[in-house]
Amino acid sequence: MVDVDQSVPRSLESLVKSANCAVRHFASGAALLDSGCLPEIDCLILDIDMPGIDGIELLGRIHAARPGLPTILMTGDPDRLKPLPPLGGIYPGLFTKPFQGEELLAAVSDVLRNSAG
Repeated sequence: MVDVDQSVPRSLESLVKSANCAVRHFASGAALLDSGCLPEIDCLILDIDMPGIDGIELLGRIHAARPGLPTILMTGDPDRLKPLPPLGGIYPGLFTKPFQGEELLAAVSDVLRNSAG
């Protein structure tokens, strides 16, 4: 997961770990790209509103390297979701903060199931 807001990753980490999934947190898009971990990620949750590389640009870079990587975008500003710029055939899950934890877990489960089959 990539999010600069420290409270969100902590709560998301607890939520996702409750579903028996491993979690890695990156404080920025650059940190994720520099980590070398991209091949090991099964599902990416990222914030749109980040300094430097924002979530939309990061999504494009990630999907250039890992086409089809299941991704969920989130934002605290619902206006950022309408309209999203063209994403070149990428269809991420979309969430606004705050969100219901059960809905996010269901979305993660869905994208993982669909990518596996």
